[in-house]
Amino acid sequence: MGVTLLDGGVATQLANHVDITDVEKDDPLWCARFLVTNKEAIKNSHRDYVRAGSNIIETCTYQASIPGFMKYLNLNLEESVQLIQEAVTLARQAIKEERQINPTIGNVLVAGSCGSYGAYLHDGSEYRGDFMGKVSLDTIVSYHEQKLRALVDAGVDLIAFETIPTQAEAEALAELLKKFPNIKAWISFSVKDESHLSSGDDFVTAANSVWCKNPDQIIAIGVNCVNPNFVTPLISPIVEKIPTLCIRIMVNSGMT
Repeated sequence: MGVTLLDGGVATQLANHVDITDVEKDDPLWCARFLVTNKEAIKNSHRDYVRAGSNIIETCTYQASIPGFMKYLNLNLEESVQLIQEAVTLARQAIKEERQINPTIGNVLVAGSCGSYGAYLHDGSEYRGDFMGKVSLDTIVSYHEQKLRALVDAGVDLIAFETIPTQAEAEALAELLKKFPNIKAWISFSVKDESHLSSGDDFVTAANSVWCKNPDQIIAIGVNCVNPNFVTPLISPIVEKIPTLCIRIMVNSGMT
């Protein structure tokens, strides 16, 4: 099995270009705030990863959302969509500018980063999953669909669903993806131990269920922001169960 090199946490690298103290403290938009306040820092962070050899870079949209932009930036619907799409433009510009300096840089894909609905809530529930049952599944799906449509229309190469804490949300995302038949995606879970999602759902069961719901579009399943000691016991069973599946691991890194 080959290895595809992804970028790391956008926030981690952003700290080398701009002071992220304020957004780390209590900003409901987290690093998506810089899509307004410091676009150059975002682009330069992307450039760092392209220069380092990443095959895929992710947009700075993990905690970006249309309702979040409307609420916290006082933007209208159209402006909010445009801001999410500008994140894709920044990633493309970063690749182009690095390639002008180093023409040997190969094909670099842009993945649209989509965090859990819990990330939008800005209460840490992407690491618990306790928003399920408090919010209807229709509401969660509608939230994701708005953002997904904006990213797909902006021309991302694939979608990165990240830090998903529950089987139900992951299954809903696999189904939602069918509305965008020309796009591929990976789904990356948040976990609490060697065998369970943050919500307590069984990891292997969730991974297999998500894969079975949409094997044509789900190109990888994995974990992110995870204790390194959990990786082997988490991943080994699904490699045995679904041998053709790509595995995505992001160990102890920030999120985008």
